[in-house]
Amino acid sequence: MVTTDKYNPHELEPKWQKYWEQIGLLKATESKGGKKAYILVMFPYPSGDLHMGHLKNYTMGDALARFRVQQGYSVLHPFGWDAFGLPAENAALKFGVSPSDWTFGNIKQSKESLALMGIQYDWSREVTTCTPDYYKWNQWIFLKMYERGLAYRKKSFVNWDPVEQSVLANEQVIDGRGWRSGALVEKRELEQWYLKITDYAERLLNDLDKLPRWPEKVKAMQRAWIGKSTGAEFDFPVKGHEARIRVFSTRPDTIFGATFMVLAPEHELVPLITTPEQKAAVDSYVAATRMKSEVERQMEDREKTGVFTGAYAINPANGKEIPVWIADYVLSGYGTGAIMAVPGQDERDWEFAEKFGLEIIRTVEPPAGWQGKAYTEDGPAINSGFLNGLNVEEAKKKIIAWMEEKGIGEGKVNYRLRDWLISRQRYWGTPIPMIHCESCGIVPVPYEQLPVELPTLRDVDDIRPKGKSPLAAHPEFYECTCPKCGGKARRDTDTMDTFIDSSWYFLRYADAQNPELPFDPEKANFWMPVDQYIGGIEHAILHLLYSRFFTKFLHDLGMVEAEEPFEGLFTQGMVQGWTDVGEVEVRGDIIHFKNPERRAKLEIPETLTLEEARKSGAELRTHEDGTTHFWKAATMSKSLGNGVMVGPFVKEQGADIARITILFAAPPENEMIWTEEGVQGAWRYLNRVYRMVAEHRMELKAQSDLYEPSALEGTHKGLYQKLHQTIKKVTEDLEALRFNTAIAALMELLNTLSDYRKEQGITPVYRHAVLCYLQMLAPFAPHLAEELWHEFHNSSVFSALWPQVDEAALVADSFELVVQVSGRVRGKTTVSAQASEEEIKRRAREIPNVQQHLEGKEVVKEIYIPGKLLNIVVKG
Repeated sequence: MVTTDKYNPHELEPKWQKYWEQIGLLKATESKGGKKAYILVMFPYPSGDLHMGHLKNYTMGDALARFRVQQGYSVLHPFGWDAFGLPAENAALKFGVSPSDWTFGNIKQSKESLALMGIQYDWSREVTTCTPDYYKWNQWIFLKMYERGLAYRKKSFVNWDPVEQSVLANEQVIDGRGWRSGALVEKRELEQWYLKITDYAERLLNDLDKLPRWPEKVKAMQRAWIGKSTGAEFDFPVKGHEARIRVFSTRPDTIFGATFMVLAPEHELVPLITTPEQKAAVDSYVAATRMKSEVERQMEDREKTGVFTGAYAINPANGKEIPVWIADYVLSGYGTGAIMAVPGQDERDWEFAEKFGLEIIRTVEPPAGWQGKAYTEDGPAINSGFLNGLNVEEAKKKIIAWMEEKGIGEGKVNYRLRDWLISRQRYWGTPIPMIHCESCGIVPVPYEQLPVELPTLRDVDDIRPKGKSPLAAHPEFYECTCPKCGGKARRDTDTMDTFIDSSWYFLRYADAQNPELPFDPEKANFWMPVDQYIGGIEHAILHLLYSRFFTKFLHDLGMVEAEEPFEGLFTQGMVQGWTDVGEVEVRGDIIHFKNPERRAKLEIPETLTLEEARKSGAELRTHEDGTTHFWKAATMSKSLGNGVMVGPFVKEQGADIARITILFAAPPENEMIWTEEGVQGAWRYLNRVYRMVAEHRMELKAQSDLYEPSALEGTHKGLYQKLHQTIKKVTEDLEALRFNTAIAALMELLNTLSDYRKEQGITPVYRHAVLCYLQMLAPFAPHLAEELWHEFHNSSVFSALWPQVDEAALVADSFELVVQVSGRVRGKTTVSAQASEEEIKRRAREIPNVQQHLEGKEVVKEIYIPGKLLNIVVKG
């Protein structure tokens, strides 16, 4: 209840946070027959105190969840912790504490910050992925995949991160570097566990069309990563060997122009077909290739290298002998690891053939006057035997039919997507529930023995990476009995990729306390799919692709009806804070940095002009000591020291101030810069809202809010109309997550309310508008809205149904006409919506300031935009 005319968030916010906890504001229930809304933000790695960059998506999710409660939905708005993984393990190594202590200490601190902000979750559904009651179900799902042939172990060349001392999945290698460490990735041959995500490639691709509420950019990224291509797979016999080289090509019609073969250096046939004379050169090249990343090998502008194996293949289309080379631009993990090289139709093959003096034969006729090298477009087939004269698509169909008839090959669809490598040689993760027995081979852990618990290792030396799993040094973990024969056996000592944890956690929220199953299918079917998922676009491939895969598998298992996990996806922009890059010196037009390391960390060019700095939004500021410093807005992070920490800020300014600052600063999909001006603007706005009620609370409480809308006239009708225009606008903007424009509409209505009160005082329509205002404010500034609402009601503002739009009120009787003279605004006037264009033009010319600017001038033309603007263009 309002007890003072001064807005004091520190007094009212803890009170209402306690109240919401008591009434179970966002306690989820499966109420049958009603509407449901599953609102979810991507769960975080617990890194300690949160800054406002972390809070942006949590505040967005909270505002949407509260709005759905007001609309009468059953709402699930849960939270949890992505608690396994390398950040905790690396922090433990750095600070000399156990990953467990580090993780749970950070969770405690993060929960305190969330509570200060008034973010409401159903904490009874909290999940923490590093606890056995969660990762037991990682193991359960893994075993189900193993039973169905989707989890398998094989020996292959893998991505090795030398800093993390662990393997990485293909998706976790960015530009040839580890996605976390940034270290150049190496190739190592290891026996590892994989999940057969490629079995789901076609469904993962096609079902993107079922997601209209996903950003097109994210869907495009997933389509590119899955990388479907249609063509044929066929064999080239190797002269003098039983071996055959199998290739996949999207252009099998060019087979007559295949003048040499290229194998990946890692291809299994290389040691078998290499001649003794070429062995030394081939071995040397293979060894050198292993030191290069896949990205480096695939660079388009890189000079082609390769070595002849000494072997020849037979082109099955024309019987010609063609040389077999190895080259690092062919990758063993893509396609078959071998290509037929057709330099006439492929630019890389052309470059290779030119460098090594190999034959070039065109198989498609270029257009007249063609000056290029390889021709990759459509045209009639040439030098192609029975395909001559056909266009590319016709030739493809005919050659595939011929191959299938001759038993040489068959039409095939291929994908860029590779199976998911999940083995990790680190400690802090889910143990893989498999046992290695000398007699029985690989044996799954029986379901009744789950979870296979991670041993508690508190000595930092015990968890330090050594090129193999730290668990391999702990016999108390790996020594076990084979469940099949009862003999001595050894547990698998690798742990699972932590993306396993986040691939199904949204399903566990539906039934987080279930000890018998990952979740009850009935409860999952009530809540799934997630109606609105909010998180960063950096997860567009890894997390979102894996989550879709797991959901489809669990659907096939009969666990959940949904085949897609997230019906709506919103990728929020980052929160930036001003960052001091350090002292600089300006010589002429050039800025010289005195802290090159910090400059490089922020990816600022070594040489920067004053104009370039201005265009980038950077600022040069003079500090108290007289030095000039370069300031730049950058994504908030602890390492940059530019994060506004939640705890200290809320204790000083208040949670609702933080919420309004975050939500109003910019469109939510864009980056926003946290500024003191934004904070002060939020403070002034909420103070005005507070005074609207506090300074007139007795009159407001005494006034009735009963009135007949159809009887309203003049300014009373104008206020009623503005109210319902705002209800419509705020409702639509909340549905679309346009929080900034919704708040802008509320600010505009506040001005209207203020003007009305000064003219008409406290009336029934005014009181009604104030109550509706508090309901609309509640998702954004819930503490203040609850405080003011309780002046009029004993129940929560969130228990009152969201105000409904009176469509009749949206039909305007009049509008404000803006009048320009030669493009400059010279006046405004209110005119009837039924006025004719002639009447409107007459009214416009009667405005004194317009008359003044028309006097003695010749009118060239009049441009009228109905309901908005009249521009009178004059000469001179």
